[in-house]
Amino acid sequence: MKLNHINLSVSDVAASVRFFEQYFYFKCIETKGDNLLAVLQGTDNFTLVLMASSFNRNGNTTYPDAFHIGFFVDGREQVTDLYNRLVAGGIATEHPPGSMRGSYGFYFNAPGNLLTEITCQV
Repeated sequence: MKLNHINLSVSDVAASVRFFEQYFYFKCIETKGDNLLAVLQGTDNFTLVLMASSFNRNGNTTYPDAFHIGFFVDGREQVTDLYNRLVAGGIATEHPPGSMRGSYGFYFNAPGNLLTEITCQV
Protein backbone atom coordinates (compact mmCIF):
# COMPACT_ATOMS: atom_id res chain seq x y z
CA MET A 1 0.00 0.00 0.00
CA LYS A 2 1.25 3.48 -0.81
CA LEU A 3 0.01 6.88 0.35
CA ASN A 4 -0.69 8.80 -2.86
CA HIS A 5 -2.15 12.14 -1.76
CA ILE A 6 -2.87 14.45 1.14
CA ASN A 7 -5.06 17.54 1.50
CA LEU A 8 -3.64 20.34 3.64
CA SER A 9 -5.29 23.52 4.81
CA VAL A 10 -3.01 26.56 4.36
CA SER A 11 -3.40 30.26 5.05
CA ASP A 12 -2.23 31.35 1.56
CA VAL A 13 -2.77 28.88 -1.29
CA ALA A 14 -0.99 30.93 -3.98
CA ALA A 15 2.15 31.49 -1.86
CA SER A 16 2.19 27.82 -0.87
CA VAL A 17 1.92 26.72 -4.51
CA ARG A 18 4.85 28.97 -5.51
CA PHE A 19 6.89 27.63 -2.60
CA PHE A 20 6.32 23.92 -3.38
CA GLU A 21 6.99 24.51 -7.07
CA GLN A 22 10.22 26.43 -6.44
CA TYR A 23 11.79 24.34 -3.69
CA PHE A 24 10.29 20.85 -4.06
CA TYR A 25 9.61 20.72 -7.82
CA PHE A 26 5.88 20.13 -7.55
CA LYS A 27 3.79 21.21 -10.53
CA CYS A 28 0.38 22.81 -10.10
CA ILE A 29 -1.98 20.84 -12.34
CA GLU A 30 -5.29 22.41 -11.29
CA THR A 31 -6.71 25.32 -9.31
CA LYS A 32 -10.27 25.92 -8.23
CA GLY A 33 -11.89 29.22 -7.40
CA ASP A 34 -9.79 32.24 -6.58
CA ASN A 35 -6.94 30.20 -5.05
CA LEU A 36 -9.36 28.23 -2.88
CA LEU A 37 -7.79 24.92 -3.82
CA ALA A 38 -4.72 23.83 -5.78
CA VAL A 39 -3.71 20.33 -6.86
CA LEU A 40 0.03 19.79 -7.17
CA GLN A 41 1.84 16.77 -8.57
CA GLY A 42 5.26 15.74 -7.27
CA THR A 43 8.09 14.26 -9.31
CA ASP A 44 7.18 10.86 -7.83
CA ASN A 45 3.48 11.35 -8.75
CA PHE A 46 2.49 12.14 -5.16
CA THR A 47 -0.48 14.52 -5.15
CA LEU A 48 -0.49 17.45 -2.73
CA VAL A 49 -3.78 19.31 -2.43
CA LEU A 50 -3.59 22.75 -0.82
CA MET A 51 -6.86 24.24 0.41
CA ALA A 52 -7.61 27.71 1.70
CA SER A 53 -8.49 27.76 5.38
CA SER A 54 -11.96 29.00 4.42
CA PHE A 55 -12.50 25.80 2.42
CA ASN A 56 -13.03 23.81 5.62
CA ARG A 57 -16.78 23.66 6.13
CA ASN A 58 -16.60 22.95 9.87
CA GLY A 59 -14.04 25.67 10.58
CA ASN A 60 -11.25 23.26 11.58
CA THR A 61 -8.18 25.03 10.23
CA THR A 62 -5.50 24.31 12.84
CA TYR A 63 -3.11 21.39 13.23
CA PRO A 64 -1.84 19.84 16.46
CA ASP A 65 1.36 21.46 17.75
CA ALA A 66 3.67 18.67 16.55
CA PHE A 67 1.95 18.17 13.17
CA HIS A 68 4.36 18.47 10.27
CA ILE A 69 5.12 17.22 6.80
CA GLY A 70 8.47 15.67 5.98
CA PHE A 71 10.67 15.24 2.95
CA PHE A 72 13.24 12.48 3.00
CA VAL A 73 16.27 13.12 0.76
CA ASP A 74 19.18 10.91 -0.25
CA GLY A 75 22.00 12.44 1.79
CA ARG A 76 23.53 15.25 3.82
CA GLU A 77 24.53 17.17 0.70
CA GLN A 78 20.90 17.40 -0.44
CA VAL A 79 19.81 18.48 3.05
CA THR A 80 22.47 21.21 3.10
CA ASP A 81 21.77 22.31 -0.49
CA LEU A 82 18.04 22.67 0.21
CA TYR A 83 18.76 24.53 3.46
CA ASN A 84 21.01 26.98 1.57
CA ARG A 85 18.41 27.49 -1.17
CA LEU A 86 15.71 28.20 1.43
CA VAL A 87 17.88 30.69 3.30
CA ALA A 88 18.90 32.41 0.05
CA GLY A 89 15.20 32.64 -0.85
CA GLY A 90 14.38 34.38 2.44
CA ILE A 91 12.73 31.38 4.09
CA ALA A 92 13.49 31.54 7.81
CA THR A 93 14.76 28.43 9.54
CA GLU A 94 15.16 28.29 13.30
CA HIS A 95 18.25 26.05 13.22
CA PRO A 96 20.69 24.91 10.55
CA PRO A 97 20.82 21.21 9.63
CA GLY A 98 22.11 18.92 12.34
CA SER A 99 21.77 15.52 13.95
CA MET A 100 18.22 14.62 14.99
CA ARG A 101 17.02 11.23 16.20
CA GLY A 102 19.56 9.23 14.22
CA SER A 103 19.13 11.32 11.09
CA TYR A 104 20.44 14.61 9.71
CA GLY A 105 18.10 17.47 8.90
CA PHE A 106 16.17 20.56 9.97
CA TYR A 107 12.68 21.99 10.44
CA PHE A 108 11.16 25.23 9.19
CA ASN A 109 7.75 26.81 8.67
CA ALA A 110 6.75 26.78 5.01
CA PRO A 111 4.35 29.39 3.64
CA GLY A 112 0.83 28.52 4.69
CA ASN A 113 2.13 27.89 8.22
CA LEU A 114 3.16 24.27 7.59
CA LEU A 115 5.88 22.93 9.83
CA THR A 116 8.18 21.07 7.46
CA GLU A 117 11.05 18.63 8.04
CA ILE A 118 13.90 17.91 5.66
CA THR A 119 15.95 14.87 6.63
CA CYS A 120 18.16 12.01 5.50
CA GLN A 121 19.42 8.86 7.15
CA VAL A 122 22.90 9.03 8.61
